Amino acid sequence: MKSLEDVWFILPLVGLSLFGAFNIFGIRPDLLTNYIFFLALGWAVFFAAQRTKTSLLEQNYKILYILFIVLFVATILLGDDIRGSKRWIQLFSFRFQTSEFFKPVFLLAMAAVLSSANRFTPRKMIIASVLFVVPALLIFLQPDLGSMLLYTATFLTMFYFSGLSTKYMFRAGIFGALMVPFGWLLMKDYQKARVIGFFNPDIDPQGLTYNLKQSIISIGSGGFDGKGLGLGTQSRFRFLPEFHTDFAFASLVEQFGFIGGLIILMLFASVMYKLIRKIFHSKDNEFPYLYLIGTAAFLMIEVVINIGMNMGLMPVTGIALPFISYGGSSLVSTMIMLGLALAM
Repeated sequence: MKSLEDVWFILPLVGLSLFGAFNIFGIRPDLLTNYIFFLALGWAVFFAAQRTKTSLLEQNYKILYILFIVLFVATILLGDDIRGSKRWIQLFSFRFQTSEFFKPVFLLAMAAVLSSANRFTPRKMIIASVLFVVPALLIFLQPDLGSMLLYTATFLTMFYFSGLSTKYMFRAGIFGALMVPFGWLLMKDYQKARVIGFFNPDIDPQGLTYNLKQSIISIGSGGFDGKGLGLGTQSRFRFLPEFHTDFAFASLVEQFGFIGGLIILMLFASVMYKLIRKIFHSKDNEFPYLYLIGTAAFLMIEVVINIGMNMGLMPVTGIALPFISYGGSSLVSTMIMLGLALAM
């Protein structure tokens, strides 16, 4: 029965992989070879990860965590400066995005600490908070506000489902709301501009909100069944910026229409359904239970934020849409995360 469940978990991932490959072929055929390479690598590490013993991960997460903190510092000091951000570090011929590959390690660390005995003692609460704050601060310094918020939301979700009282979460929410003005002061000018542009899309359609407007136009022009593979004018003639990364969903809908977008949503929903089933089956074992909740949170938040910003429902961020946005780090790290989820 378990092997049949595994098959139904894998099939939607195959569908997303195929859609991702066809989408890249239609908008950036020059990147298809790279995408297929990362896709093959992703599937290889997926099957390797799903054979990993969870007890081994629970006992050795500290080594991986420390290694990635070192990598975060190295990325800030030595990383490639791309548009004012240092999110990537060159490892041989591969551009390694530290915040992406850290996701499964972060989930393992949080699940291990939050599933331990006496986890709500002051000492354990401080440890859990430090394990979150250190990488979150390093990600913010890159700067990568979108990823930092993604990690924050996932951490709070895992914290809540670890058994923390709703009263404490409510207090934490109030504290977070009070900190928003201070967070605004720490944001870069372009980050503030994105938020302003979201609340007032007509403020500067040729500058501040250009990306947002072109994304909405791309989705609308796809109609019900799309313009066809490789026939999306917004991406082909480069009216839509970042059409293969941040706005890959808009490019996909332009090519495959409402039907294509709906199929993508159904495939992600199927993956989420399988994760939720595994969460309910793991309730008696805290470590896999919390890891699976973290995986579901990461995936759900990424999908909602990326598709939301493509449709003009959320501010523009640099959060990728798994499988659909071009990016080797995102694809491989997502497959590691899901492979470990299958091993739980």
